[in-house]
Amino acid sequence: MEAIIRASQFHEMRGPVHDTLRNLTTELDRLDITHAILGGMALVAHGYERGTIDIDVLVTSGGCDAVLCKLVGSRYQIPFRTPFSLRDVETGVRIDFFIAGQYPGDGKPKPVAFPDPAKVAVEIDGINYVNLPTLIDLKLASGMTHPGRLRDLADVQELIRVLNLTDDFAEKLNPFVRERFGELLQAVRFDPTDDESNA
Repeated sequence: MEAIIRASQFHEMRGPVHDTLRNLTTELDRLDITHAILGGMALVAHGYERGTIDIDVLVTSGGCDAVLCKLVGSRYQIPFRTPFSLRDVETGVRIDFFIAGQYPGDGKPKPVAFPDPAKVAVEIDGINYVNLPTLIDLKLASGMTHPGRLRDLADVQELIRVLNLTDDFAEKLNPFVRERFGELLQAVRFDPTDDESNA
């Protein structure tokens, strides 16, 4: 029952994760720490509503240092042995920080890296999120290079479906991920379950 209540709250834009997001981004803005939200909350902001239990934040290395220096205290604590994460002790929500210049997925060098948040942020409802092409670049690169991140590929497939993305959108993506985007686009076009649901 508690899980059902939390899911309902999430889709009504309230509850622990949304509260944590609003409080956190307000603090980051107050401290002038450049950032952009990634992950599940970015998916929601761009139109694909799926639940998530944590918050992913893109920052620069200097921004990460500032976060750890200025935010850790009574409300935000560092979980055991996780130097780039915080936990909101009031809501229990975990916050993970991803640093510009590092690599998604397996962490190994590749043509897609976490970018400077200042160059890819788009404001939606007063909060900075990574723009849609960047979100898809990162999700594809992650799912393509880490066998434990196949959910990232599924997320892109659902974005294609929900937002009706087309071949033209591929031109906005890094060449490293375009072929996989095309494969997912074709999978959405020829998904027989769509025909059944529209019958």
